[in-house]
Amino acid sequence: MIKITPAHRALFFEFLRFGVVGVIGFLVDNAVVYGTKGLIGVYWAGALAYPVASTGNWFLNRIWTFKGASSDALHVQWLRFLAVNLIGFVFNRGTYFALVASFPFVEGHPVIAVAAGSIAGMFFNFFLSRRLVFR
Repeated sequence: MIKITPAHRALFFEFLRFGVVGVIGFLVDNAVVYGTKGLIGVYWAGALAYPVASTGNWFLNRIWTFKGASSDALHVQWLRFLAVNLIGFVFNRGTYFALVASFPFVEGHPVIAVAAGSIAGMFFNFFLSRRLVFR
């Protein structure tokens, strides 16, 4: 029988909270993409949406997911969060751009590309954020 330790349980719930924040970020990401794609095109909309959603995710992770885990100044932690999550960004927006470029249906329905990108970057972002940002 596998024994679930309190540390594993805490990690699971931390990841779950991170996932909830990610869903909120996904909604913000989509709102920005759909709100701006008619003005600046689907590629620029995707590029703009990522930092907007990431900033919201950083704030929610700071006050909820990893509450009390860091005493860094806001601007220092925010910049570290953005820098550390560049790896997740590569997977996230790389997936987004690849799908939009490869499938006309996805270009017309970018929610699919946003979702796939979010999943691709989520695991990297969680572990890097936990280790390097909210420590």
